[in-house]
Amino acid sequence: MTPFELVEPASLSEAIALLDPEDPSVRPIAGGTALMLLMKAGVFRPRRLVSLRKLAPLHSGITSEKNGALAIGAMTPLAAVERSAEVARAAPVIPRMMRRLSNIRVRNVATIGGNLGHGDPHMDLPPVLIALSAEVGVIGPDGAAERRIAIEDLFTGYFETVLAKNELIAGLHIPPQGRSRSAYVKVTTGSAEDWPALGVAVALEAEGATVKSARVVISAATERATRLKGVERLLTGASIDEKTLARAGDAAADEAECVSDVRGSAAYKRELTRVHVNRALHQALNS
Repeated sequence: MTPFELVEPASLSEAIALLDPEDPSVRPIAGGTALMLLMKAGVFRPRRLVSLRKLAPLHSGITSEKNGALAIGAMTPLAAVERSAEVARAAPVIPRMMRRLSNIRVRNVATIGGNLGHGDPHMDLPPVLIALSAEVGVIGPDGAAERRIAIEDLFTGYFETVLAKNELIAGLHIPPQGRSRSAYVKVTTGSAEDWPALGVAVALEAEGATVKSARVVISAATERATRLKGVERLLTGASIDEKTLARAGDAAADEAECVSDVRGSAAYKRELTRVHVNRALHQALNS
């Protein structure tokens, strides 16, 4: 790695002031589990890293509200989210998903804010949070004004987000899930905790045998985590049966804009989508 400056601000405002909106070689670093890999590979050569380590005491933790909503600080380690009783009650799909997100050494260090801000389309967490209608709170150079961004609007492309280079994610907000049932299916070409070739997250609300609302999200097979709104429209108001779920899988394969990479061709990923959207819907309905 090439030499770089490492600074450790003691406040969020100080951290933001140290970022340079005109210089992509100046980056914040939280847990560093993803960024360090890019640096070791020579893909990213920083001029300055702004460590957020000292901000953890004020910007980590999980708060559960009476209505079931969750607020999670950006510096909260993924392992703390995985083990949280509050998260397990409000959104049990999250701890279930976490058990196959990389390995425990990574989850002990990686943070919620860093995971989302990295913008990697292979991450397991974004599709689940999109299915749950979650948002991030973002702080910029104006300091006090936090703006909310829906997770589905956060990502713009491969390793790209809508965040300005002098903005930081301050927290994650998950609304009450009510009677919604959720599932996440991860398909890998390697070990269970490996990067997925496809991730599918769904959240359904049903009344009797009728789907009242649906959110269906895929990732890894596409350039960014993406809702399949055509599939959602097909499911909403439909009766739950094997034919409906099979049509949803077919519609997902038609709608998904899959890309080829080392984990498989676009055609292969479309077939994965066809099969595993159906399986994710089954899991959600049986959860």
